[in-house]
Amino acid sequence: MKDVLAVLLAGGAGERLHPLTRNRAKPAVPFGGMYRIIDSTLSNCINSKCTRILVLVQYKSLSLTRHIRCSWDIMRAPLGEFIEVIPPQQRVNSNWYLGTADAIYQNLYSIEQENPKETLILSGDHIYKMNYMRMVDYHRQAGADLTISVIEMDLQSASRFGVVEAGNDGRVAGFEEKPENPKPTSTEPDCALASMGIYVFNTKVLKEVVGTDAERNTSHDFGKDIIPRIIDTHKVYAYTFRDENKEGTHKEVEYWRDVGTLDSYFEANMDLVSVDPLFNLYDKAWPLRTNLPSLPPAKFVFADEGKRFGVTVDSIVSPGCIVSGGFVKRSVLSPEVRVNSYSHVEESILMHGASVGRHARVRRAIVEKRVRIPEHAVIGYDLHEDAKRFRVTPSGIVVVESTDTILPRA
Repeated sequence: MKDVLAVLLAGGAGERLHPLTRNRAKPAVPFGGMYRIIDSTLSNCINSKCTRILVLVQYKSLSLTRHIRCSWDIMRAPLGEFIEVIPPQQRVNSNWYLGTADAIYQNLYSIEQENPKETLILSGDHIYKMNYMRMVDYHRQAGADLTISVIEMDLQSASRFGVVEAGNDGRVAGFEEKPENPKPTSTEPDCALASMGIYVFNTKVLKEVVGTDAERNTSHDFGKDIIPRIIDTHKVYAYTFRDENKEGTHKEVEYWRDVGTLDSYFEANMDLVSVDPLFNLYDKAWPLRTNLPSLPPAKFVFADEGKRFGVTVDSIVSPGCIVSGGFVKRSVLSPEVRVNSYSHVEESILMHGASVGRHARVRRAIVEKRVRIPEHAVIGYDLHEDAKRFRVTPSGIVVVESTDTILPRA
């Protein structure tokens, strides 16, 4: 992978994840207790031996930049390895990034300095395990100008992504961004090939196509503008996603999650807490890396299993947590969470430093960083009342942030 440069697009505002993105970029949103969303893609890079990485940031990037600096200072500069965080530089104009293709165009100078044969373009807001080396090898063997990673999914789900039509040889014959009626594959009438937003470009071709696009009045997006336009003029191929999940996972499921909405984000976290998780955090062959906090082990005190006090089941519990006489079930507890006596937490995500007061009940909720749930508060049991104070998603997930008014039960 020494001739490959990875460019990770991490500047999205993440409006559909609001309020979790009120003060942070979407790739910096916590995931799975100890991780950030971007850790999935960065871990894939390291595990694929892709060690030259540019991270393009833009929107509320302080938290993300700090996380990368503290968590990913693992490269060996004398060997040409690096992770560089690049903010908008206004090198070619005075605009913020106008789209995915424009983000690349505005950073062509930085790409050219590394002189890569291929440029691997990635998104920082998906959860999955993938060996990018396999995709690059496929790209080279096919003699492609552009290779698009695709995953098979049902037609309804595929309508939220770019849909690829490909022949038996993998050559792309059509591409439509978020179609109302996705075209099924030739072998599976109920499924379509959805683009994962992962591209391998020959760098020479990449410079050409984004430069041409910059001169046009378009949305400057790879899916909407560039890919449909170059299918007939360039060799564009589809690479079928191969999941690197191992050990105890459901191998019939190719795990790739776009966590762009609150509901999909919640579901991806809940995928982690089952006995046989869809996404395996414990696979030593393909580790998910992050910053390990210097905190004491989690502690469970005042336990009474018969009355379900001081007990946690089917959950992820991070370092520094204390479950003191409370009950936690199917939940994700981030570092330094406190669950106090006689409280009940079920199917919830509690972020760093959140606490649940005595006798409080929390169900199907996302509780933001350092939020204090007062004694006797009830959240997630009456969505009509919750909607008066909190954000409630279409599937009934209650999102509690520090600016919300949290009252005890009357």
